[in-house]
Order: sequence, then C-alpha cells, then structure tokens
Amino acid sequence: MYVVESKGGAIVCMLLALLFLGTWPALITLLERRGRLPQHTYLDYTITNLLAAVIIALTFGQIGDSTVERPNFFTQLSQDNWSSVLFAMAGGVVLSLGNLSTQYAWAFVGLSVVEVISSSMTVVIGTTLNYFLDGKINKAEILFPGVGCFLVAVCLASAVHSSNAADYKAKLSSWPIDNETGKGTVLPSASEEAVLKDRENGGGPIRKAKAGTATFLIELEKRRSIKVFGKSMFIGLTLTFFAGVCFSLFSPAFNLATNDQWHTLKQGVPKLVVYTAFFYFSVSCFVIALVLNISFLYHPALGVSKSSFKAYLKDWNGRGWAFLAGFLCGFGNGLQFMGGQAAGYAAADAVQALPLVSTLWGVVLFGEYRRSSRRTYILLFSMLFMFIAAVGILMASSGHRK
Repeated sequence: MYVVESKGGAIVCMLLALLFLGTWPALITLLERRGRLPQHTYLDYTITNLLAAVIIALTFGQIGDSTVERPNFFTQLSQDNWSSVLFAMAGGVVLSLGNLSTQYAWAFVGLSVVEVISSSMTVVIGTTLNYFLDGKINKAEILFPGVGCFLVAVCLASAVHSSNAADYKAKLSSWPIDNETGKGTVLPSASEEAVLKDRENGGGPIRKAKAGTATFLIELEKRRSIKVFGKSMFIGLTLTFFAGVCFSLFSPAFNLATNDQWHTLKQGVPKLVVYTAFFYFSVSCFVIALVLNISFLYHPALGVSKSSFKAYLKDWNGRGWAFLAGFLCGFGNGLQFMGGQAAGYAAADAVQALPLVSTLWGVVLFGEYRRSSRRTYILLFSMLFMFIAAVGILMASSGHRK
C-alpha cells in the first residue's frame, strides 16, 4: 500500500485536488446551461465518481506488501471495522447531499458565489473540527487566522451576490433598449421570442449576444434546464448554505473513519486506511445520489422538466462531460484525503480554495460578472484576495501526523 508521508507530498496532493475540485463544478454548470437535465447529468457524474474511488483502491491501496498496521485494500474488506466504515459512509452521505444541492444552487446565484460561500463554511466549521480531532498537530497561531480570512470571504461573497443581482435586474429592465426595439417591457415580446427561438434552431440572425448583456441573460434563460427568472434568489442562497453545512461535516467524518479518535474499533483491529475508507465513502455517496436522482426523474424539483429512466439512458448529449466531472471530483476527493492523512485534515481543507478555479471558469466559460458595476468588481477582487490569503495561511499551518 502506498502512503503519502512527507509534507511536500501532501502539498502536491492538495494542489492537484484544488485543480480537480475547482474544475468539475464548471463542467456540470456548462451542461445545465446547455439545457441538459440535472438529473441526467448527476446520474452520469455519480457513476464515474465511484469508479475513481475503485481505481484508487485497486492501485494505491494494493501497491506493496500488506502489514498488520497497514493492510492492503482487499485485506481490510474482510476485517471487523464496521464502526469506522459507518463514519466513512456517513461522510459520503453528507457530501452527496451537498453536491446535489449545489447543482441547483449554481443556477440561481452563479458558480462563483456558491463555491465561495460553501467552501468558506467548510473551512470555518470543518477545519475547526478537524483541528481538535487531529490532536492539534496543525499550528493554531497560523491555522485560525486563515479560518478568519475564510469567514471574511463569506461576508464578501454575500455582498458580491447582492451587488451582482442588482446589476442583473438593471440589465433586464433595459433589455428592449439593449436590443434597439425601443419598447419598455422587461421580458421579450412574442415576436422577439420567435426570433430567439429561431436563432437557437440555427436560423434567423446569427449575431451572438455578448456575455453580460441583457440579451445574453434572456437567451441563457431560454436554453437552460433550471429556469430562474421570476424566482427568489433566496432559494439559491438557502441551498448554498445547506450545502456548506454538509461539506463541513464530510471531512471530519472521514477523519474519524481513518484515525478512530473515539476508539470505537475493537482492540487489535487496524484502523481503516485512506483507500478503504474512501471506497466505502464513495459507495454511500453513490447510493444516495442514485436513489435521489432517479426519484427526481419522475418527481423533479424547482420546476425542472420531468423525465424517465429510459429517457436518461438515451440522453448522450454531454454525457462525456458529465463522466469527466465525476472522475475529477472522485480523484480530487481522494487526493485531498491522501494529503490530509499525512499533513492533517485541517490543513488539507486548503483545497477549499477551489472557488479560485471555479471563478476563473465562471468568467471564462459563462461570462459571469461581465459588464457588472464597479462596486461588484471591487467586492469580487476583495473576496478573491481574502481567499488567496486564507489558502496560503492554511498551507503554512501543515503539520505531520506521526
């Protein structure tokens, strides 16, 4: 079994996890904005997310000889370690619920804001729990100022959302003027809707709406699978904060599974290694996602179109991107846990800097914050600055598990 033991190796794992975990939400958001049903996307994502855990377990978990203290993956499957297994599976359940919530929240308040708020909550709550569970191996005088920076980032993220929502409202109120119609209505007329529909089908005007304009927002609303116009942004923020609470608990649960701080294992039974714990973690994540999303096929939430399992199986539009998102999330979580086992799970929460990557994708792929007000830009850059500072501080607090 391969084990990451050095601080340098742990940091490499964290940086790779940061890249992977910051990229997969952008792929899910891309598919939603193209009109693919979230139930279809999440079912595909769930399959490869589990497959990533299986690949990690069969490779890193089986490399080298099996010892009494560090048994290989297959050896641990037959051991009496169910108390730790249940902690790992509990972590998978809350992660699955959090990921499902964010998939809908992204449509309401945007990729950048959702990732910042949920990730910052994860650090503020989850890092504090992990610090005490890990026996304070991280440097508190460095760690908690970093947690404070994340808390400031949450406040700034809320301000960014409020300012950007006001910008959207101002753009939509002037939409007809934006399209040189001279009309005073907020939403497009029947003839304008026909033009937009014709454009989507490849006919009519071929001029592409510029990102950030009211025309862009109207066309996006007509394409996407989760309709947000006329709905309260409070829904999105509620889902975001719920996801933040879920994300705050999955890492401490995994920590308990691999280190048995509460001494629930029988004497002589070795602790779960990272790869075995991650396998059980991913299995429970898969089961919850499978049950909920099959249910959502027939009883959709938040006005999403109804579907069926047969329709899902036939929907290959964007399936490759959904599979890739699952792999990225699965390998990202695995790398985070590998780094956390070596340097402390509190320091490994530095991967919650994923909004830095997600915000970049949000701007590049989706035109978020294009043509926003000066106030929004100032708040956005302030938020990202606090985020960068927090990540650097958390990395510096890394310890070494004996």
